[in-house]
Amino acid sequence: MEDVLNNTLIQLNRYPVIDVLDKLLQDKTTKRNIIFATDAYKSEKLDAGKTTEITSALLFGLDTLSIQPRVLKSQAEQAERTKKKAEVFTPAWICNRMNNHCDEEWFGRKDVFNKEVDTEDGKHIWVITEGRIEFPKKKRWQRYVDSKRLEITCGEAPYIVSRYDAATGNMIPLHERIGILDRKMRIVNENTEDYDDWLKWTYRAFQSVYGYEFQGDNLLIARINLLVSFVDYMEDRWHQTPTKKELEKVANIIVWNIWQMDGLTGLVPFSKMETLQDSLFDFILQDGEAQGDAVECRIQDWRDKSSMTFNSIKRSNK
Repeated sequence: MEDVLNNTLIQLNRYPVIDVLDKLLQDKTTKRNIIFATDAYKSEKLDAGKTTEITSALLFGLDTLSIQPRVLKSQAEQAERTKKKAEVFTPAWICNRMNNHCDEEWFGRKDVFNKEVDTEDGKHIWVITEGRIEFPKKKRWQRYVDSKRLEITCGEAPYIVSRYDAATGNMIPLHERIGILDRKMRIVNENTEDYDDWLKWTYRAFQSVYGYEFQGDNLLIARINLLVSFVDYMEDRWHQTPTKKELEKVANIIVWNIWQMDGLTGLVPFSKMETLQDSLFDFILQDGEAQGDAVECRIQDWRDKSSMTFNSIKRSNK
């Protein structure tokens, strides 16, 4: 843990985050900034309440370890957030197991990207499969890259990208990462030959993964994890860093796809609404419309080039 503390996982004032930080703080639904949605940062020095918008000026007024993954927060704060928001972060091996199960369903076979191994000392590890990933008949690699995936209450997005183990803070080498987007990037790397084609399908891979989160600091960390992963994959494949235009384009995709939302209502956190509640987990907007100052969260369909409310998608799937 000491090594992690000495080499923080999230660095706001360094490339690539500093270059697009203001964009990463945007809320596409409200056209303002995301909010803290927690009182954890409220102090005598900083008036940052639950509904305070997060700005770069506020962030740089915080201690350098304040906006960091859960593993670096104090035990007291971790316990408080677990109690109030049921905030628990999943070890990488469990993320891998669940993502493996999804891929087993999609490919129709086991151990597509890696094979899980339980060691004699009780550790859960995985061994990456060798060679090019083979696709089933009638399923092309482009279909896998475009297949939509959603991580609900995503926290730091460990199921989407696995820069580090969310439970320990230990970094995971690039070619051993097990997130949904990491798998898609392996497919892109194996099936594209020139830079332009690689970049096209990399953008499409990012456009295909979604996640929502209530608390603003977790959301920002999730967005940063995707952004840094983009840079990691470009540097590994092409030995260069993204241009400012490329960085801004992927940041725009990330901000649309990883958004702030109350998962029970489909609204911006603390947005008011009238509800009819059929059960503990079933909130319905009356007449399908927002009530009062309710703000339904919007997400982007990149293939149709249009946005829609998250609630409208839920209603259409019932």
